[in-house]
Parts: sequence; C-alpha cells; structure tokens
Amino acid sequence: MAPNFRLLETTIDDIHSAYKTGQLTSRQLVQMYLDRIEAYDKKGPAINAIITLNPKALEEADRLDVAFKASGLVGPLHGIPVIIKDQADAKGMPTTLGSLLFKDYYPDRDAFVVEKLKKAGAIILAKATLGELGGGDTHGSLFGSTRNPYALDRTAGGSSGGSAASVSANFSTVAVGQEGFASIRRPSIWNSIVGMRPTAGLVSRGGVFAGWPEIAGSLGPMARTVKDLAVLLDVMVGYDPEDPLTSRGVGHVPESYTKFLDKNGLKGARIGILRDSMGFDAEPDSDDFKKIAEVFDRAVGELKAVGAEIVDPIVIPRLQELIAKRAGSWVQAEESFKVYFGRSAKTPFKSREEAARSADFAKVVPGSQKRWTRTTDPNKHYEYLLAREELTTNVLKVMADNRLDAIVHKAVEHQPTLISQGVNPPYVDQKGAPHLNTFLVFVPTIVVPAGFTRDNLPAGISFLGRPYDDGAMIKLAYAYEQAAHHRRPPASTTPL
Repeated sequence: MAPNFRLLETTIDDIHSAYKTGQLTSRQLVQMYLDRIEAYDKKGPAINAIITLNPKALEEADRLDVAFKASGLVGPLHGIPVIIKDQADAKGMPTTLGSLLFKDYYPDRDAFVVEKLKKAGAIILAKATLGELGGGDTHGSLFGSTRNPYALDRTAGGSSGGSAASVSANFSTVAVGQEGFASIRRPSIWNSIVGMRPTAGLVSRGGVFAGWPEIAGSLGPMARTVKDLAVLLDVMVGYDPEDPLTSRGVGHVPESYTKFLDKNGLKGARIGILRDSMGFDAEPDSDDFKKIAEVFDRAVGELKAVGAEIVDPIVIPRLQELIAKRAGSWVQAEESFKVYFGRSAKTPFKSREEAARSADFAKVVPGSQKRWTRTTDPNKHYEYLLAREELTTNVLKVMADNRLDAIVHKAVEHQPTLISQGVNPPYVDQKGAPHLNTFLVFVPTIVVPAGFTRDNLPAGISFLGRPYDDGAMIKLAYAYEQAAHHRRPPASTTPL
C-alpha cells in the first residue's frame, strides 16, 4: 500500500502528482479502491453499488505502471479507476442492465466511450448498479436496491444510482452515468457529487443500451469535483459514425473543457432563477419539498454573493403544459434495442417482446416492467415532438430577452426517498426529478451540490444553458463549487 497517499476525496491531479513523485502506483491505487469496495459495498453499510468487478483491473494497472516507467503518463486519465453504469459495454464483463434477464450477456466489444477511456489510460474498475433495464431509481432483480451513503434507508436515486453512490463513497475516482430523464443529475445530487448531461450529440451512445435512433438518452460524466468532471468529459466527447446523433456535435467541441475553469466565472454572469415546480410527481405543498426550497434559497444568495446578476424569478411560457406532453416512441425503442444488441453475434433476445415472455420477467421490478411493455401512441409522440420544439424556443427566448448566461433551478425538488417506499406500494420512484433538459434534449445541464437539508440530506442546483454551451455551464458550476465548497464525504464510508 501507499501509506502516505490519502485516497478519500482524491482527484485526478492528486493521483497524477503521486504517480510522478513515486508515492503511488496504479496497482496500489486500484487495490485501495478494491479494498474499499470489499469493506463497504456488500459488507458494513452495504451500499450495494457494484454489479461486476473487472477481473483484469490489477493486470491493466500493472501494464500502465510499466508504460509510466518507460515514458510517463499515457493519457489524461492514466491509471484513473472509472466505474461505468452497467448499461454501457466493456468487453470481458457482462452488460446486465441490473436484470436477471441479461445477467449472462457478454458483448463482443467495448462501447465507443469505453474504448476512448481506455485509450486515455483509464482503468475500468467495475460496472455499477442502475434502475433495472435502464430506468427509475436503483432497484433491480439482479441486485436488490442501492443504498444512499448519506442515509442507508434511502435510495441513491437513479437510474445511474450505482455510479453516483460509488463516486460519493470513494469506490472510484470518477464514473460514467447515462440519462434519458434525470438519471445522471438526480443520483448525482442525492449523493452530493457533480454530474452533467452534455448537449445531445457530443457523446456517443455506440455500445450503450437505449441509444440511436432514440435521442433522449445521453452518457455523461460524474465526479466529486467540477475539474475532474471536465477532464472526463474531454475524453468522452467525439464523433462516432455508429451514433449518427454525434454528427450534430461536430464543430462544437472546444480544445478542452478544463479551459473554462474560472473561479471568478460567476462575476457579472446573468442567471435566471426558475422557481416553478416541474419535478416528476413533486408535491410543492409538502414539508419535504420546503426543505429543498430552503437550501435552494441559500444557494441563490451564494450566487449573488460571488457577483452573479440574478434575475428572479423567470417564467417560461406554458412550461407545465408542454412538459406534460412527454411521450416516447415504441418503434424507436424497438429499433434502438436491435441496434444495440446487433453489435454482438449472440443476443439474449430478439426483441423486447421476447424478453417480456421470459420466465425471469416476472421478477423485474414493477416500474421497469411497466416502462418496458408500455406501447406508445404515435399521435402522442407527434404532439410531444411539437411541444419539444415550442418549449425549446420558449426557453431560449426567455434567455435572450433577459440576456441570461444560464437558468438555475433545483437539481431535484425532493429529498432522497425511502427504499421501502420504492420497492413496495406506492412504488415511489424518481420523485421530484426535473426532466426539462431531457425534454429539450439539445441543451446542457450540470448539477452541483448546494449543501444539506435540515434532515442532513444532500441537495443541489442545476445550471442549464443554450445548445452546445457546455463549456460555459462548466465555468459557472466551477465558480459556484469553488465559492461554496458544499461537498462532504458520507460518514457511512469513512477512511479504511
């Protein structure tokens, strides 16, 4: 072990400095994370965030240590352990979607983003739990429920709950999540980390379940600091012919997102405060909602204190009415299923219908069963597409009229909900999740911890921007993080 290296809350910079001074090797670092997973994931607080450990993680670390001795860092993520939501393919490990249905599915090759991470020197440490079949809070027939490290009787959120809990509990340096509704942002904030859903088209979904030709789903970076998130995003973005949506991102990728890291980034920035409740199943009159509102009001004060010009409130015309028209396309979802499984020679099921006829389908958690088998009405999908266009214009017009650099709203409108209420009736799921950005699709959103409620549960704020203004959102988020420093590690997973 590296006795003088402090693993808890470590950053990519800290790790690379320790490699350079000879204080740490990749092998030692991987072993330290594996020890924490061993102590805290299935034992102790039993966070239950990991589905599969990479059996070759130590071997890959050894290879990187040899390369480092020969010629230094191989890339920006040299020797950085990354945990991936178990919805993206990593060769040699199953992609289970958290479900008994897919427990034995081994893809033939890496997802595009996983390939990029490996080229940058990252070590894929493990595959994380998720809302079963890629949706909802993190419960699944394969693993049970993932616990929130800040309150073990509460959910980590979802569907990227395992990725978020892993980063928060210091099981890895950073993680990759996937979001089609609020699946990166909700768990990030409920676990007091930063998370981002980049503008659609920047990050490929090649080799990721629920990708092309669907467009709402997006992979995104999750980290304990905005800087680590920016370094990770740099590696993830790029054109992939296998995901045609990424053709839209061409020309919108800056030299590096780390160039936007500016402590004074909020000085003089015009920020519109969106106060209207728009969270899924939110109850604005409840005490729980009010506890989040208290944190949000403090955060608005903090933005003001560092020199942001606050426009409070802003009102987006027909917001509730248009957002209520959200609807998926059964045809697109079926096609996406075929595109994803078509990358491998052996697929467990030829269609979602065939999967639903499997004996194991009865064990799938109720919310995921419902999402999987719900057929959609083409007319409703058409209405949704019209609503999306109208709402995108309405949002951008409010930003233009008020000369806003970003819109800030509550990251989640409720505190993390109880696991017992998620796995039993009334099956509380995704409560308070704002899905404005995934409704609009082509806008970026980043969430940053904004402290804790009076119940000592994490809460946060979202910065939402114009299409492909991802760098500017990182700048604002970084300035807020540096001024406020609200992240603190959970007491349930202390240093070993």
